Amino acid sequence: MYYAIRYGFLCLLIGLLIFFAIFAPGFAGPRSAVFIFQSVAITGILALGVTCTLVVGGFDLSIGSVATSALMLSAYVMVVMEQSAFVAVMACLVMGAVVGAINGFLIVKMRVPDLLATLGMMFLLIGLQRIPTEGRSISTGMTLPSGETADGVFSPAFLWIGRHRFDLVLEDLIPVPVVLFLLVGVLVWVFLELTRHGRLMYAIGSNERAAGLAGTPVARYKVLAYMISGVLASVGGILLAARLGRGDIASGNNLLLDSVAAALIGFAVLGAAKPNAFGTAIGALFVGILLQGLTMMNAPYYTQDFVKGAVLVIALMFTFALSHRRGGGGH
Repeated sequence: MYYAIRYGFLCLLIGLLIFFAIFAPGFAGPRSAVFIFQSVAITGILALGVTCTLVVGGFDLSIGSVATSALMLSAYVMVVMEQSAFVAVMACLVMGAVVGAINGFLIVKMRVPDLLATLGMMFLLIGLQRIPTEGRSISTGMTLPSGETADGVFSPAFLWIGRHRFDLVLEDLIPVPVVLFLLVGVLVWVFLELTRHGRLMYAIGSNERAAGLAGTPVARYKVLAYMISGVLASVGGILLAARLGRGDIASGNNLLLDSVAAALIGFAVLGAAKPNAFGTAIGALFVGILLQGLTMMNAPYYTQDFVKGAVLVIALMFTFALSHRRGGGGH
């Protein structure tokens, strides 16, 4: 039973790789692997932010809208306001931190349930990001609501973030977003697993009242978790804008669902039964492998969300049912 809990999901992942390698021509090649990593880099970064809120016993539904807001804001700053890439990136990061702080304030000080607070923020941002352009995407030469023409362009330095590739593995090129995803994953893992702050955040998520009685500044750490989530969501939005080269209003539609799925699937990795950065990264990779394999097998696009949801439900059911059974045996 112990090995089924701890290694069951990894066995499922390996089985999925073998299945697609056999039945999806070209799936096993290095170029396919690079494409999978590229496809999960942005959602993986968002999922790591969600993981930080899960660690403190919360949940952030606003990450997708924060990412699309960062996408639109970066485009607006460069194309409409004609500012530099540095200004655009800093504006997005500050926006993400402010949104996270507001979420934390609503949850900690105003006692609004986390799902309701972040859901309200999600709708607020979805509406706010459309107001400056009256719901239109942002691109060079567009006509603004005032009748003027937007003459600014995306900075080459900004586009480099989303489009440059490093020649690291044979002749296959590693995109910058993949490198950033791996770097963010390592940093979040180190922060949560190896630092005092991370251990205190886990303590809050495990028993908030006990952590508070032990002297932990619960409110401060919960706000910090939502600020981290907001900043990482903004990073994802910046990468998406840099890859697209335009402020596409509809480009982030699936970011919330995919990132939440990755974070929750991470509970099943190595039988953790808790939010963790390593599991989230593996969960994001699992979602990417699943979608890439289905696409290469010419599976209808409308079946992908069903399969993704079914895998998520089975993984969580397997993890929590068996871990509960294992825990029950110890009493």
